[in-house]
Amino acid sequence: MPDDSATLARPAAPPQELGADGQPVDWGKVFLGFGAMILGQFMAMLDIQIVASSLVQIQAGIGATQDEISWVQTIYLLAEVVIMPLTAYLTKMWGTQRFYVIASIAFIITSVATGLSTSVDMMILTRALQGLAAGAMIPPIFATAMTVFPPERRTMANVLTGLIVTLAPTIGPTLGGHITEALSWRWLFFINVPVGVVVVLLVGRYGDFDKPDPKLAKDIDWWGLGLMAVFLMATQYVLEEGAKDNWFEDDGILWLTVMAGLAGVAFIWRELAYRQPIVSLKPFADRNFTLGIIMTFVTGMSLFGGTFLLPLYLGQVRGFSSAEVGTTMLVSGLTMFLAAPTCGPIVRRLDPRICMLVGFSLVGWSIGLGGRITADWGFREFLTLQIVRGLGSMIAMIAAQMMTISTLPVTLMKDASGLINLIRNVAGAIGLAAIATILSHQTASHYQDIASAVSTASPQGQGMMDGLSSMMGGLSDPEGAARKAFSMLARRQAAVLSFGDAFTFLSIGAWLAAGLALFARPAPQGVAAQPQGAH
Repeated sequence: MPDDSATLARPAAPPQELGADGQPVDWGKVFLGFGAMILGQFMAMLDIQIVASSLVQIQAGIGATQDEISWVQTIYLLAEVVIMPLTAYLTKMWGTQRFYVIASIAFIITSVATGLSTSVDMMILTRALQGLAAGAMIPPIFATAMTVFPPERRTMANVLTGLIVTLAPTIGPTLGGHITEALSWRWLFFINVPVGVVVVLLVGRYGDFDKPDPKLAKDIDWWGLGLMAVFLMATQYVLEEGAKDNWFEDDGILWLTVMAGLAGVAFIWRELAYRQPIVSLKPFADRNFTLGIIMTFVTGMSLFGGTFLLPLYLGQVRGFSSAEVGTTMLVSGLTMFLAAPTCGPIVRRLDPRICMLVGFSLVGWSIGLGGRITADWGFREFLTLQIVRGLGSMIAMIAAQMMTISTLPVTLMKDASGLINLIRNVAGAIGLAAIATILSHQTASHYQDIASAVSTASPQGQGMMDGLSSMMGGLSDPEGAARKAFSMLARRQAAVLSFGDAFTFLSIGAWLAAGLALFARPAPQGVAAQPQGAH
């Protein structure tokens, strides 16, 4: 007869943790597979900006003109936005593991090909292919976090993905400058190889998160795919090139805008009418998702806009080196990195609407400080702006992600992930286009105001001219040199004022997002955690 006392004395086995589908999970393997996917996402997003500080060296290496070299960045973004909405359909059809391994291998091969480029045509082609692979590696992370992790672990997974989204573009130019200086510009792309191999091995071994559905290979919506490609590529091109071509004064930009509008309307109609759409628009029926997409749009504009605006000011107005620009920019990234472990649990315990209101208000207030910018601002003056903006962005991003998917069923998570990442990238492009237009238009406007207010005929202007002439008395034409110096000072001040206008524009967008947060609907307890129908 068994010894009952011995049975009672034996300690009970600790309860095994369950995944989002309610089944036991080996979390060690999950974290290895998911961690490798996050590493792949980091490399894919890093490559957007890693070439920014090395374009001069790349231009010399492949013999490109100034206009041609800008396509090294532009074509990468064009390819990314086309593939992002397709990732939901492809991961359902092939399974996340197989899809991600294929995308990672493609990213390694295209990175090597880009690094070996000897002409501008070859680099543009390989960067386009690299952008397709990179765009495929970004959306599956968010969808995996929502479908694999239970609610109590989901917030930290969101924190990690949000940190990658914000940190990678911030450190990209600095890291790229140091790599180019230490090795050569070709290593900006070769560096992806060892990291990519690690990603392929770990995801291939531990990334079995779902099952494929081969039936989706039948009746693929080719019309929807074609219309979406035309719509997104035309839109992205207009946003990237419109400012430098004076927008609709250029016939090409005008016709591409019309084409984008027509293709966009036709694409939406096709996806709503076709029984098996290539991109499901069902998540937009959820009010919280739609509001969250709007706030994701604002976050994307703020993130990419701020990352673009600050280095531009420091380089053009202050004449900072790439190392000095990188040091200043890292303040925001470091703030996010340090705040992430604390922000996640706090946001999870509070109403997401309150967190979004606080986060976007911090972003709006901090960026608004830049509206008072002067020509003397440097690291110390931007310190408060960078710290508060980094903290506010992290709070707002985590809360916005939680609210966006809070009332969505798990079956729509993959579709939602592709749409969220697409909107963030398009918002970044719109933000950059808007900032470029503001800087161009407002610089000219402020220069006219300054020139009319302080003309050389006015007593104030004459006094400045006399002072400049006396400083340049040793030159053959001191008056001519003084006029040039006067014009340069006026243009510099006009540029500074236009940067202030751009900061104010981004600040207004953040304040509007803070107001929208109040219209979100709190999620019923447990809605987002329902696993029914997950693959």
